[in-house]
Amino acid sequence: MEIKLNNQKKELPEQCNIQQLMDLLIPDKQKGIAVAVNNTVISKNNWQKHSLLQNDEVLIINATQGG
Repeated sequence: MEIKLNNQKKELPEQCNIQQLMDLLIPDKQKGIAVAVNNTVISKNNWQKHSLLQNDEVLIINATQGG
């Protein structure tokens, strides 16, 4: 399956949810990260439940500190 991840095409297994995607991309540090699918933010509590579909647009944002 192909999705658009942060404006770049990414090939994934056919059955993939957000948690599995995050485990592939960022296995160690998943705090301070927001994920939106098709312009809708998905809460971290729902990452395991939210299955990704062909051509979904996924945006991953990592929070940074600053002032």
